[in-house]
Amino acid sequence: MFNQQVEKFITLPIKKIVQENSKVKTFYFDDNLGAKPGQFILFWLPAIDQKPFAVSYQENNRIGITICRVGPFTEKVFKLKAGEQVGLQGPYGTFFKTGKKKNIVLVAGGYGAAPLAFLANENTDRDIDFIIGAKSKEKLIFLKKNKNGKHHLHYCTEDGSFGFHGYVTEKLKEIIRDKKIDLVCSCGPELMQFEIVKICQQERIPCQISLERYIKCGIGLCGHCVVDPLGIRMCKEGPVISGKLARRILEFGKYHRDAMGRKINF
Repeated sequence: MFNQQVEKFITLPIKKIVQENSKVKTFYFDDNLGAKPGQFILFWLPAIDQKPFAVSYQENNRIGITICRVGPFTEKVFKLKAGEQVGLQGPYGTFFKTGKKKNIVLVAGGYGAAPLAFLANENTDRDIDFIIGAKSKEKLIFLKKNKNGKHHLHYCTEDGSFGFHGYVTEKLKEIIRDKKIDLVCSCGPELMQFEIVKICQQERIPCQISLERYIKCGIGLCGHCVVDPLGIRMCKEGPVISGKLARRILEFGKYHRDAMGRKINF
């Protein structure tokens, strides 16, 4: 799953900002970085910092990046207005590959829906069940997007305030019972993905997940995103990996490391 693309670095004005929910915004720019679903870019604020984010939209000459407000850097990002300039560098990392698979399930938790929305829009000729989950209706995103005729949208909320009352993993099991599935792709909280990998292993369904780790340089040099015990880098050999590879990662579903390299248990 290595990506051989050459990254670009550009500074662009923000064309449009869409508020997806109280903590998530999508920033649109008029350019095309040649990204593929699941890859990430480095979003740079001059004199502040740069952080990696997945691409959620790319069509013709417009790219969208969906960002959740979770810390000091994203607090700064959320204060930006249309017309202000930012730096974009990439794309980096591996990406989801659907091949010739026809019946596909996309499973997203929270803002993990961002790269999967991009994947859905790139596969309008497939029969896709797109499951998007959150704790409540207020935390769901993309309620009005991806209305392709062959895509079946399934919204799940843990409190039952919208759509299916329950976890995305329960909805996935329901879909698997009802139809033959060729591939499952997932992005979201790691414990959710850990369960999805187990379900797919039990049902003998190929799966691919986007495994989030602390990415600093984005080009495989710093080692911040290396996982135990394989030593592979999530910015190069990831973030999109197969379920088979995920099962070989000792820390998967157990812990990750912070910016200082300390283990943080899930």
